[in-house]
Amino acid sequence: MLILAQEYEEYFEYIFNVLKKINPNLFTPVKESLENNILEYKNSLIKTPCVWQDWVEYEQLFGILDKKSKLIDIKPGLIHLANGGLLILGARTLIKQLNLWNRLKQIIKQERFEWLSQDIKSSLSIFISSIPLDVQLIIIGNHENISILNDIDPDIMKLSKYGEFESEITINNTKEMLKWCNWVNFIKVYTNLPDIHHQAWPELIRQAVRYSGDKFQLPLCPKWLGCCMKEASLYLNNEKITAYSFFKSNQNKTWRENYLNQQIQKEIINGQKIIETQGKKIGQVNALSIINYSSHPLLLCEPFRISCVVYSSGEGNIHDIERKSELGGNIHTKGILIIKAFLMHILQFEDQFPFSASIVFEQSYNEIDGDSASLAELLVLISAIANQPIDQQIAITGSIDQFGNVQPIGSINEKIEGFFFLCQARGLTKNQGVIIPNANIRHLCLKEAVIQAIKNKKFSIWSVNTVYEALEIVFKIPFFHKELPNLLTYIRQRIWEIDYKRKNISWYYRILKRLVYSRLF
Repeated sequence: MLILAQEYEEYFEYIFNVLKKINPNLFTPVKESLENNILEYKNSLIKTPCVWQDWVEYEQLFGILDKKSKLIDIKPGLIHLANGGLLILGARTLIKQLNLWNRLKQIIKQERFEWLSQDIKSSLSIFISSIPLDVQLIIIGNHENISILNDIDPDIMKLSKYGEFESEITINNTKEMLKWCNWVNFIKVYTNLPDIHHQAWPELIRQAVRYSGDKFQLPLCPKWLGCCMKEASLYLNNEKITAYSFFKSNQNKTWRENYLNQQIQKEIINGQKIIETQGKKIGQVNALSIINYSSHPLLLCEPFRISCVVYSSGEGNIHDIERKSELGGNIHTKGILIIKAFLMHILQFEDQFPFSASIVFEQSYNEIDGDSASLAELLVLISAIANQPIDQQIAITGSIDQFGNVQPIGSINEKIEGFFFLCQARGLTKNQGVIIPNANIRHLCLKEAVIQAIKNKKFSIWSVNTVYEALEIVFKIPFFHKELPNLLTYIRQRIWEIDYKRKNISWYYRILKRLVYSRLF
């Protein structure tokens, strides 16, 4: 059986305890003496739980033979201890040790275990009879490891039953909330932790929502819940875990992990990375990017300045400098192509643009991927075409489709907080804020400092469903209107100017070419 779950000890233990109740009677081989070079087994029926190991070496799994005079000391492996029962292993063990997996698969299919020499170039000096084997194998692994194992051995999905350990529970009513609370209490009792005070539950739920990234989803991960309560138990009050316990432990955790994030903010504040949070600029916008270091536990937000220039050219194309410099990933390129398709549609161009444009992430020296900046890229492109300035007090995140709908993106809380703390360090102007997709509202679980600033109207969050809503917030004028000034009018006027300039330049070069030609010949 394959079970999709994280390869943490907590998952192995919980699955182990459930299976232990189903079939607790297993038998295992014992040491026996050698007579006439033939070793015979006598199996003793004993009560022992099923066997699990998140990582196992070859000898640990298949056992060791140690010959001493006329006696052979048999050190059984996990496969022997699990004979007649269940063996639980991690997928990571099997994909890292292919010889182990190939032999284990063959043993289980043949239902017999044969002792082999540890040296593949030599055989055993004695004959040892094979052992009847009846083992049910359960493999636990995450998406990546199970996928790798399936690539190594495509038959595994056909031969196995498949199950998933639910990582989250959807909360839509009090009954589902009660189930989650009972699960938390079960983990608390299982790990022998103090009781949770009834007033502490809101703080725990807030941290759980922050972890899951969705206010309608609460995590079931026993490792995360167990660690959360263990750390909070260091700050007990009257032998109970209180709201202050959860708050204080989370505060200390943030302090431990926040150094790198502070260094990113210092670079911007000290002017080493240019990000403007006041004033207006044409062809420049603040976007929000997430950096995920494999060596760091947090997702880090790094504000980026995206710039765009428009110029007359016969190519009529949008040049993605990140892609041309091989710093842009495939998904980012897809976002640029969607922007182009959207503009071709709303501006009603059939063939190509009468202008060319270049878009770049300024001061970006690593690969950029994802489409969460496509809304910001579209707005900065429209700013450059229409020759209209963008308010630098606003940061923008979100992806778009070809019809101008704004789609949800990930890590919304980290992105908002990254821009907020930068603005706070420079001084809040009451006009600063972030434009986000409306579909991301359910994912909001912001830090208290951000919430208080929004309540006091010192910082804003605007949620939008379409590109047109975002354009009106940024430029303070509608995209199209029959009577009032609008962006479409400015765009058409600028395109006419670019086209007129290109034709005049073309005429000038034709005359110049004739003059040069006549002088030479």
